[in-house]
Amino acid sequence: MWQQLTMELFWRIAHDLEHALEGLTVEEVHHQPGPASNSIAWLAWHLTRSHDRNISELAGHEQLWITGGWYALFKRSPDPTDTGFGHSAAEAAAFRAPDSHLLLDYHRAVVERIRQYILEGLSEGDLDREVYSPTLQNRATVRRRLAGIISEGFQHVGQAAYGRGLLAGQRGLGR
Repeated sequence: MWQQLTMELFWRIAHDLEHALEGLTVEEVHHQPGPASNSIAWLAWHLTRSHDRNISELAGHEQLWITGGWYALFKRSPDPTDTGFGHSAAEAAAFRAPDSHLLLDYHRAVVERIRQYILEGLSEGDLDREVYSPTLQNRATVRRRLAGIISEGFQHVGQAAYGRGLLAGQRGLGR
């Protein structure tokens, strides 16, 4: 029961991300509302990289970013720590994705990994297991990590949707 609820939250993030990216051009997904603001593309990529890194750490797998060759499709390094965490405003502004379809394809692949982990491999007893994050350099329970991943996911997809709304106001995009 709790597994299904948890997955519903991840599926909601994915659904909302699809709506935030739907129909946007490459220029629009890379638009920055202000000089130090993140683009929709960067937010979608960072959200997905964070999900990939966190779930891969929890499940004890190498990230899809590397094993699936996503880094090459995004023309980036296979560095597993390249998630956007700690990016400066200039680094975030320099980020480029080929298009919104690739962002969504990567996100769908990560959500499938999340589904496999939560519905096929995670027991209620696992929720209290402590895990170490080499990226964040901290220990937390699986429960706490999942809550953080979901919270961050909703925050970033909300930011992307807000960015889309700003575009609509500037360019007359309808929904």
